Amino acid sequence: MRKKAYLLVILLLLVTMTLAACGQDSTQEPTQTTTGNQSSRSTLEVVKNRGYVIVGVNSKLPGFGYLEPDGSYSGFDVEFGRALAAAIFNDPNAVEFRPLSAKDRLTAVQTGEVDVLMRNTTWTISRDTSLGLNFAPTTFYDGQGMMVRKDSGINSLEDLDGARIGVQTGTTTELNLTDHMRKLNVDFEPIVFEDLDSVVAAYEAGSIDAWTTDISGLASRQATLADPNAHKVLPEVMSKEPLGPVVREGDDQWYDIVKWTIFATIEAEELGITQGNIDSFMNSDDPVFRRFLGVEGDLGTNLGLSNDFTVNIIKSVGNYGEIFDRYLGPDTVFNLERGLNDLWTNGGLMYAPPFR
Repeated sequence: MRKKAYLLVILLLLVTMTLAACGQDSTQEPTQTTTGNQSSRSTLEVVKNRGYVIVGVNSKLPGFGYLEPDGSYSGFDVEFGRALAAAIFNDPNAVEFRPLSAKDRLTAVQTGEVDVLMRNTTWTISRDTSLGLNFAPTTFYDGQGMMVRKDSGINSLEDLDGARIGVQTGTTTELNLTDHMRKLNVDFEPIVFEDLDSVVAAYEAGSIDAWTTDISGLASRQATLADPNAHKVLPEVMSKEPLGPVVREGDDQWYDIVKWTIFATIEAEELGITQGNIDSFMNSDDPVFRRFLGVEGDLGTNLGLSNDFTVNIIKSVGNYGEIFDRYLGPDTVFNLERGLNDLWTNGGLMYAPPFR
């Protein structure tokens, strides 16, 4: 009997100790994984303490992300990096651009090498769900195309049967090409290159018959060829390529800041607010303008920014249409039509949720 009582006491002690340990664990502060150069602090706190935002970009795609001879960066995607810096610091130059290849761009986000990726990157379900990444709003709706020489006699994808086609590794372009040509029952030889420079060099040297990437990329690189008019882009579009910023998962505030920075440029265009006329709207009695510009309400504070963050963005880089026209529009060598990248009110897909 004593033995049974003794065992019962021991059992009760073990149960009590286990419950105490569980209770102690439950009261501990949740830990956050340290990724790359990021600490457990929020990304916004890290960026503010650093004094600038680190933005991953392309450095070899004229019109979108390009390293100029003087060491400065220019392009459509680059400008959204400056918009983010303006939203946080009221200074579009409070930014460091990091040139990233297609192969290392997503790893740079995962490891914290960059705070955000602003580099022609396609939003796909596998990237969104399996890599610890979040995609911000699409800034450019694109599709995959094919470039050939005008004198090649090639007028459609079906004419590429037996052709050698250049494609860059580490991109969605590889799979799209294989899938689409298989659907058309077209046999071809894929020639894979590490970077786009090598693809274009091989094409100009005549060692491949055609090359493929996003249509925007084809237009960008065509302008740099020795004889741009000797080449053409085939009419078929092989895929959907929604391109936009990428951030790490796990920091909703930072994700929101990047999202609403993009939305601010789109909303400004819809409201008719530009770099040149924004001051004329500051005394408006319209509550839509007053909320958007931070004259009333606390929309910016809710993000961890100043309430006039949209004003800082527009004064620094302009609205979406101004950014597009500056780098890709009719007064540039690319002369791209807005198309799907026009406002929803003009039949495009650019649409910002309400600022309220």
